[in-house]
Amino acid sequence: MRGYLVGCVVAVLLWSVASAQIRYSISEEVNEGTIVGNIAKDLGLDKGTLKDRKYRIVSSTAEPLFHVNHNDGVLYVSRKTDREEVCAQSSTCVINLKTVLESPLEVHYVRVEVLDINDNSPDFPENQKRLEISESVLPGARFQLKPARDPDSGHFSVQQYKLSQNDHFRLEVRDKGKDGKIPTLIVQKSLDRETAASHTLVLTALDGGKPPKSGEMNIQVNVLDINDNAPVFTQDVYSVMLDENAPVGTTVIQVNATDLDDGTNGDVVYAFSNSMNQIILNLFDINLLTGEITVKGLIDYEENDQFEIEIEASDKGSAPLTTEKTVTIKIVDVNDNPPEIEVTSFSSSIPEDSRPGTTVALISVNDLDSGLNGKVICSIGEGVPFALSPSLKDKMYSLVTKSPLDREKRDKYDLTIFAKDAGQPAVSSEKTISVLVSDVNDNSPVFLLSPYTFYVTEGNDPGASVFYVKAFDRDENDNALISYHILRDVSEGNKLASFLNINSDNGHISALKSFDFETLKTFQFQVVATDSGTPSLSSNVTVNVFILDQNDNAPVILYPVSSNGSAEGVEEIPRNVNAGHLVTKVRAYDADIGYNGWLLFSLQEVTDHSLFALDRYTGQIRTLRSFTETDEAEHKLVILVKDNGNVSLSATATVIVKVVEPKEAFAASDVKSSAKVDEEDNVTFYLMITLGSVSVLFLVSIIVLIAMQCSKSTDYTSKYLQEPNYDGTLCHSIQYRSGDKRYMLVGPRMSIGSTIVPGSHANTLVLPDRRGASGEVRHFE
Repeated sequence: MRGYLVGCVVAVLLWSVASAQIRYSISEEVNEGTIVGNIAKDLGLDKGTLKDRKYRIVSSTAEPLFHVNHNDGVLYVSRKTDREEVCAQSSTCVINLKTVLESPLEVHYVRVEVLDINDNSPDFPENQKRLEISESVLPGARFQLKPARDPDSGHFSVQQYKLSQNDHFRLEVRDKGKDGKIPTLIVQKSLDRETAASHTLVLTALDGGKPPKSGEMNIQVNVLDINDNAPVFTQDVYSVMLDENAPVGTTVIQVNATDLDDGTNGDVVYAFSNSMNQIILNLFDINLLTGEITVKGLIDYEENDQFEIEIEASDKGSAPLTTEKTVTIKIVDVNDNPPEIEVTSFSSSIPEDSRPGTTVALISVNDLDSGLNGKVICSIGEGVPFALSPSLKDKMYSLVTKSPLDREKRDKYDLTIFAKDAGQPAVSSEKTISVLVSDVNDNSPVFLLSPYTFYVTEGNDPGASVFYVKAFDRDENDNALISYHILRDVSEGNKLASFLNINSDNGHISALKSFDFETLKTFQFQVVATDSGTPSLSSNVTVNVFILDQNDNAPVILYPVSSNGSAEGVEEIPRNVNAGHLVTKVRAYDADIGYNGWLLFSLQEVTDHSLFALDRYTGQIRTLRSFTETDEAEHKLVILVKDNGNVSLSATATVIVKVVEPKEAFAASDVKSSAKVDEEDNVTFYLMITLGSVSVLFLVSIIVLIAMQCSKSTDYTSKYLQEPNYDGTLCHSIQYRSGDKRYMLVGPRMSIGSTIVPGSHANTLVLPDRRGASGEVRHFE
């Protein structure tokens, strides 16, 4: 029969409308791997989603008794189950399992009842029992015996006792509920010590198995002389209240009994009844002489809230008489258990765009105390965007978000959950869990500057990086991975963007062509930065580029220039001129600006250094002394014109000076004057028209410039005017003075009396020389 029960598993599905729980039953001692029941089928769960939803049993033990298969939802036995080990003496052994599914969260409760099998025999605490009974006892005298104990429960525990056949004693069995059946030996016929000084009895205990298991105890009864008065307790009822956790040695109560006999037959001693459970014997002690009951072990209200102790008062007669009394000890609960916090389901990471009210975790609290000591209030720390929401089930809470999250401000929260009971004084506990805030793409790239302004020297190498832009994104991972591209369109102002290339990874911009300051001064374009999120976010920035001048243009000789285009000319001067006479003036210009366009003149070659001098700034050639009869009639001067760039560029001009007699010089002068009169008349007419037109344009330009300055945004400044089409050439008019061969320039940013060499593009100005009275001019940048 036992083998049949061990090999058989009874799975019973019970549905309760109130609790919505599943209940199964299995026999103890079944083998590991035995099927208990199909939870998924009985709950109507989809087997295909169990693994993804992390279906599991929530257990606090290292070696759980059961486990559930993720694939089919079948509940199996994890190890051999000994009912006596799991449930001890409980009449019903029920193991409560809590199963959890996530996404969405579901909690189901499963109860597994472990059915007992008859695998233990009754056993007496002692194999031999010696009783001493006075011969004067009357029929009906009672002697309580220690009961047999059977670890099995219910029907398989001790069910009956049998006493061996005899004429003087009979057996009476009293059922004391959870303490079991207590055998009592009763005298049914007067004893005669002279006839029989002792009686040997055999007490047999049987359980309810089929066939029953049994245990035996031998009883030796010695008949003593008469002692006819038993002790009598002074109180009918003994009841006391005792606080749990009372210190060892604490007096619980003192019982008192008296005996009317004299001498040793009247001396009373106290002891616990033989029927006392070993648990009580470990917790309490009694003084043999005084009857004082004291605490011996740890008193725990959560294990037992009341004890009933059987006290025996016996005299010291040769055949002691015994009286029994029950002492009731009620345990008073003390708030000695802190609340227990359990996180049953937890999402360690939550997106930052989660709505308020999103569930992060399920939290259950429990307190083993009772009454107010077991009533728990749960809370969470201040200053966090999370809250605890009470659940429909008692002592269950949901940890939810209460306000929007922002990972860029805070990406991790260490949440401390506090649980406090209502006892006096209160006992509390806490538990900390960490919640990570995951990133979503909610931040656009931001450029370090807006707008960007770069200065690029002309003549750059095509394909080389000239500058770069940089943007950052407050998101992380792919949401912060930025790529760059140039915004290209077909508008007139953005054509130069087609000659630019940008590295999409680092924002470095390279030019596909070389810039020329003389044709392009400034331009602008836009760069777009886009992150790699889904959907992606982007932003753009305006890039202003200014081209810087390099010394890449050599000086150009304007005068003298021969008919074949070479820089060579012939000047005739009278022999009778004085020192300081202006022979001629070398004129030149440079297309560069600044120091690169500032020209200096020097004599490279001269036939007589004592006769001629060259002004290094103006290019004027003057005589140093008067000519003598011995001086040559023709002199050659080679003039070097160079700019002031870091690497100077230069040009040379050759002037041949012929010294003639005064009459010849005057004749040549008259011919030149008559030829120039007609020329000056025509040039003067056209220059007057040009001067009028330029004046009107100048006034219009001033008005437009003032309007642009007034309308310009206050938050944007530049050291250059924003004129994309400005080519650096000022509008001006040139007036030619035939008398001293000077060109007068009138136009923007020019003072009256300023001069310019023809074709200089306003890069080389000629101002009056304030050092002398000759009226000659100097070149300035």
